[in-house]
Amino acid sequence: MKTVQITTLGGPTSLELLDAPNPDAGSSTVLIDVHAAGIAFPEVLQSRGQYQVKPDLPFIPGAEVAGTVVSAPEDSGLAVGQRVAALPFLGAFAEQVACSPEAVFPIPDSLSFEAAAAIPFNYLTAHFALLRRGRLAAGESVLVHGAAGGVGSAAIQVAKAFGAGRVISVTSTPEKGAAAVAAGSDEYVLADGFRDAVKELTGGKGVDVVVDTVGGDRFTDSLRSLAANGRILVIGFTGGSIPEVKVNRLLLNNLDVVGVAWGAYATVRPGYLQGQWAELLPKIEAGGIVPLMGDVYPMEKVSDALIAIDERRAVGKLILGVRGSG
Repeated sequence: MKTVQITTLGGPTSLELLDAPNPDAGSSTVLIDVHAAGIAFPEVLQSRGQYQVKPDLPFIPGAEVAGTVVSAPEDSGLAVGQRVAALPFLGAFAEQVACSPEAVFPIPDSLSFEAAAAIPFNYLTAHFALLRRGRLAAGESVLVHGAAGGVGSAAIQVAKAFGAGRVISVTSTPEKGAAAVAAGSDEYVLADGFRDAVKELTGGKGVDVVVDTVGGDRFTDSLRSLAANGRILVIGFTGGSIPEVKVNRLLLNNLDVVGVAWGAYATVRPGYLQGQWAELLPKIEAGGIVPLMGDVYPMEKVSDALIAIDERRAVGKLILGVRGSG
């Protein structure tokens, strides 16, 4: 089968298109013909050896796929030919992948493989961040950084689908702001001076929850953008630097800084991923969750996709097209 592999840690340009044996699913995993795979910031980090998961070289990156079931354990509830999304966590950039039944999810016929591949990593992360870690309550306001990206746009839609009263997006350009509004945000503000803009929009109160996928210099102003009893959800550091918290800032307004490590939580709790999907699926079927889609790249152009993410030019979820649309 055709695969994309990381053979050296030279960054996004060093990925190679190589043949490899098809995976052996055995009797305990689901074998999937991959039609599309999601591309995300962790693959950029993996290409440099900077991600927390460091497989031995060479390896096939890619965390999420959509495709059709080739074979499945008898007790999995899955049928040959069934359309599914899945989270193998590694190995997605290939024509076939084997995955635990725990992380394979049915998708409606109305959902394209490309859109389905855009959902698992980002939307399950956003669901965990907002509902479990962020304790989002109906009517609360949410500020989303990196809102035109994959996790950011997912956070917009999950927040709205599960009762947020208002979602404000922070983006680096008006074009990305328009994309965030298209994804469902009520409005956007530009990153430069966002704190003052948020205070003005909220009548000086601030927001209840901040979804921070960026980190860096924005963090302190994010804390200052919170209302009393507010929570800032730390998801990632695409801005490059890891901020430090002066904890005295948390005291006056009873603020929470909340770490979000969805993978570490979900993968050691049997049934948790399936429970998340069961809550998201009705929103998908009803059209409340429609991924903000970016470009679809052929396998030989995967480096271009990673460079676009690395340079923060990507808008929406980037997809690796493996077997064509459907």
